[in-house]
Amino acid sequence: MQLTAARLSRVKASASEAASRKARELISAGVDLISLATGEPDFDTPDHVIEAAIAAMRGGQTRYTSSDGTVQLKRAIATKFERDNNIQYAPNEILASSGAKNVVFLALMASLDAGDEVIVPAPHWVSYTDMTVLVGGTPVVVSCSHNNGYKLDAESLEKAITPRTKWLLLNTPNNPTGAIYSREELEALAEVVRRHPRLHVMTDEIYEHIIFDGLKFHSFAAVAPDLKNRTLTINGVSKAYAMTGWRTGFAGGPAELIESMRRVQSQSLGSSSSISQAAAVAALTGPQEFLLERSAAFQARRDRVIAMLNWVPGLSCSRPQGAFYLFVGCADLLGRRTPDGKVLAADTDVAEFLVEYAKVMVVNGGAYGLSPHFRISIATSLERLEEACRRITSAISALR
Repeated sequence: MQLTAARLSRVKASASEAASRKARELISAGVDLISLATGEPDFDTPDHVIEAAIAAMRGGQTRYTSSDGTVQLKRAIATKFERDNNIQYAPNEILASSGAKNVVFLALMASLDAGDEVIVPAPHWVSYTDMTVLVGGTPVVVSCSHNNGYKLDAESLEKAITPRTKWLLLNTPNNPTGAIYSREELEALAEVVRRHPRLHVMTDEIYEHIIFDGLKFHSFAAVAPDLKNRTLTINGVSKAYAMTGWRTGFAGGPAELIESMRRVQSQSLGSSSSISQAAAVAALTGPQEFLLERSAAFQARRDRVIAMLNWVPGLSCSRPQGAFYLFVGCADLLGRRTPDGKVLAADTDVAEFLVEYAKVMVVNGGAYGLSPHFRISIATSLERLEEACRRITSAISALR
């Protein structure tokens, strides 16, 4: 008797999580490996956030909360959306959960019927498509070229829409490319959405505070306020506030959808950690100035790594506008041979080669829907990044 559900045969494990797990195993075994696979800031959680968590524990805030989040957290989320994004959400339009990833899953679970389609511009975060499949939906992946900044345009969106389309899933700034949609680009997409009343927009804005070169971030629901009742805005504290392990994400959206997501959560997760929620309140309502400092640090790392990798024959590194990843093209490496004679036939081979010969862990671009590339995270120290680049340069120079 087969114990595993048949639907899981169509779902892959997260490639980035798998690479991170393998990296931890190799490092634990004594391998001198540099892991650039994990999207996790190397900065510490701010002191005032930690102090708020300690105070919550000492104050007895260690019990169940409402499934959609504490009153205090929902107020803080509403304040954040108004302050940062110029969007107003009522308490019944807000839900908190254990990470933005779980918020995406809740939304898909609560809204998709079998065969409903989700348009996912590629390159895309690894989990969007598999979560869609897991809940019975159909991902419609639309490749976005480097020539268009790896971003979806209005014409491509229009062509992808069918009578079964339920969601357009946008991620800005994007993981893995760092692409940011401008106001004009979002307005063009909104014009298409208006023509299709069944189409809704889910926008993952988890990297909104990691912006480079003086660019301005725009939230879809603010750019197209008339579509607010068809938009789910997702965010969290993991990336900007260096709180990945605290697992707190949130969303603002139509009350009907938020209530459906709350029902799903009440029968699965229940609620997120009361202590993490208290910490998130402090993060969202406390000092925000350090966010610019950290963004500047990521920008400096971006510039240094691009300068080093673009000198490597066979690699091409575009310039991300935000987030903390580089999406590195490696098409010119395909067909070359490793020192032991193995042919690099795909970007998965390139990623394996870099682990074996450079002792650097990356994630292959195919996992993000666009090959041949690999993704590296710059969310580690500049010294480690420079050493990783030197190792990659040396390993590639040995290819035949």
